[in-house]
Amino acid sequence: MLYVKFSLISALMVIVFLLSGDLKTGQAKDLDKANLIIFHAGSLAGPFKTLEEQFEKAYPDVDVLRESLGSRLAARSVSELDKEADIVAVSDYRVIIDILMPKDTNWYLCWASNQMVIMYSENSKYAKEINSNNWYKILLRKGVNYGHSDPNLDPCGYRSLFVWQLAERYYQLPGLYKKLSQNCPSKNIRPKETDLIALVEIGELDYVFSYSSIAKQHRLSFVKLPDEINLEKIRLKEDYKKASLKISGQKPGTYTKVFGEPIIYALTIPRNAPNKDLAYKFISYLLSKEGEKVFLKSGQSPITPAIVNNLKYLPKELRHLNLVSNKDEEDKKP
Repeated sequence: MLYVKFSLISALMVIVFLLSGDLKTGQAKDLDKANLIIFHAGSLAGPFKTLEEQFEKAYPDVDVLRESLGSRLAARSVSELDKEADIVAVSDYRVIIDILMPKDTNWYLCWASNQMVIMYSENSKYAKEINSNNWYKILLRKGVNYGHSDPNLDPCGYRSLFVWQLAERYYQLPGLYKKLSQNCPSKNIRPKETDLIALVEIGELDYVFSYSSIAKQHRLSFVKLPDEINLEKIRLKEDYKKASLKISGQKPGTYTKVFGEPIIYALTIPRNAPNKDLAYKFISYLLSKEGEKVFLKSGQSPITPAIVNNLKYLPKELRHLNLVSNKDEEDKKP
């Protein structure tokens, strides 16, 4: 059984976040304005920055305070560290199910998708040679450094490992997953996928597994992977499930099993949200035509209509939106 130990980096991140006081967004709180607090996945930093600017123009009496985290850490900061957030937006809807439900919320909605790629710069070793057919050969060459985010904190981390597992099957190369794992030292694993960008840009890493949206937003080159392993296509969801991993669970010392699935972003409003009325307005804006344009430009394909796990648990303030219910989740208890 494959599983990922809770790394030293993971532990340090949780300790640092626990000891931190106010939200560290790079912006000071304006005491004359109402604060909208958002914890979001690192891969949402680009589009959410744009949404923040547009939303504050529409609501000048509001100060949007964002914290960019690995999705699992974002959720755990609410469930375990009792941090207050008006919105938690993650890169994998399963994070909300596994960590926030049922204690902290009973609903979530899915609104965007993405795909896994291998990101690199023009200075990366063998940059002119690598392609969708030989990428694993390039990565395993002597002197090539590659990395991914922490599976215990960030869905992009376990998705990177899913890509390796699926590649072993797709290319019919027994032992490929093990070889890729052994050649990726712990120093090449960082808390979230956006932490790896600078390492590629300065040449400390030649390649990193990330989302196509991240590569496009930062104007970095990337290898487009076959549909059978890039975790984008809904039609291949049963094939993706053949990849699995054990990662740290909701409680310390426990583990949970995650399976390969198409990449689907989701959000919710925690029960302890201090300003739910503003959260409803922000989500309405996010799902508007203007919001869709932001995500399209950022390289994340909108899911329209957005999907809610169960319409009966959706706050009445959001029921005016064009949403559909996930039939597979309707009969499950929150």
